[in-house]
Formats: sequence, C-alpha cells, structure tokens
Amino acid sequence: MILRLLLAPITGPFTGITWVAEKILEQAEGETDDLETLQKQLLALQLNFDMGDIPEETFEAQEEELLLAIQAIQDQREAEGGAGDR
Repeated sequence: MILRLLLAPITGPFTGITWVAEKILEQAEGETDDLETLQKQLLALQLNFDMGDIPEETFEAQEEELLLAIQAIQDQREAEGGAGDR
C-alpha cells in the first residue's frame, strides 16, 4: 500500500492513460457491434423479402429505417475522425 502511494506520481499517468484507452475501446466495440447487428438485420430483411415472406411495402419501410440507422452510425464515426474504419 505504501509502495503504491510512493509510486503514484510515476504510475498515475500510465494508469490514467490505460483507463482512457479501455473506455475508448469499449465504446468502439459497442459501435461496431451496433453496425454489424444493423447490417445483419438488413440482410435478413432482404432474404425475407426475396423469399416472399414480407410484402414490398413492409420491406421498404423497414429497409429505410435500417439504412438510416446505419448511416447515422457512419456519420458519427466520420464526425469523430474514424472515417478510415469503413
């Protein structure tokens, strides 16, 4: 415990940087998961439409909703400077 306190001025910045990096990684993984989930939903929707399981009107409405959500995530990434992630 005393050693930790004595080394805090040295290890503190590294601990802080590690914590920030972990938070950024968690956020990026969450956004990637969201994007992948939306893309999978879009693919499933297309398959259902191609197989005749859903009418065209339903397909178009749900497709537009999913595409808007995907675009919003991509726009957010571009705004944060992550445009190269695509």
